[in-house]
Amino acid sequence: MPKMKSNSGAAKRFSKTGSGKWKRNKAFANHILTKKSPKRKRNFRGTELVAPADVKALNRLVPYK
Repeated sequence: MPKMKSNSGAAKRFSKTGSGKWKRNKAFANHILTKKSPKRKRNFRGTELVAPADVKALNRLVPYK
């Protein structure tokens, strides 16, 4: 059986934590920032854990990470 290929886009965007959960960056923080409030932009910083409903799909996209 040949090796599976990782989805390279997903591999760049997601990483695993030490406990095996998936970590992601928050969206909407790249452009058209003038109309967004400072509080909203501040909340875009940092990372968040991937929702449990999406974990199964992510494990298929990035099998070796």
